[in-house]
Amino acid sequence: MRTKVWLTEDGKPIIGAGKVKLLKAIDEERSLRKACSILGISYKHAWLILKKMNERVGHEVVTTVRGGKGQGTFLTDYGKQLISDYEESRSFLDMTFGDETSLENISFKLSEHNKLSGRVVEVEKGDLVSKVKIEIDPEVLTSIITSDMLDRLDVQEGDEVFAIIKSTEVVLAKADGKAGMKSGTVDGDE
Repeated sequence: MRTKVWLTEDGKPIIGAGKVKLLKAIDEERSLRKACSILGISYKHAWLILKKMNERVGHEVVTTVRGGKGQGTFLTDYGKQLISDYEESRSFLDMTFGDETSLENISFKLSEHNKLSGRVVEVEKGDLVSKVKIEIDPEVLTSIITSDMLDRLDVQEGDEVFAIIKSTEVVLAKADGKAGMKSGTVDGDE
């Protein structure tokens, strides 16, 4: 599975992988011209990309110092924050969908010791992530799942589910009424 990440403002893309590469190259080289040479893009194209980013976010993402020993093109604090925000989002998606237990890769070749049957007693849906509380008598396990995966699994209070325990996470699975299961990766927080 491949995922792409863009940070947007009012539905318009601000930064994606290509723009992050450009900003990182500028940061490393301290020169827009050298960054363009490394990335194999024209100076004019890079300049237009930066101009459009500045207009969309209402902030300068790079600053240029001319003349003297400290001359060059540098990322502003805002430019550095854009990279950080992008990488944080990219990391979250990689952890969510890139793990060997993601929907496309899970095989359910599990030890029965790792699969706990339970009933959903509470669902707290958030914008990005949701909490699912599963009663596994006599305890309640709370797991975190992406809200998108919660919708895909159609998990609701009262559903019978499986909490699948790994050394680093809990996978949530729900019988789909057919031969097989739907599943989603979740992290236990209790």
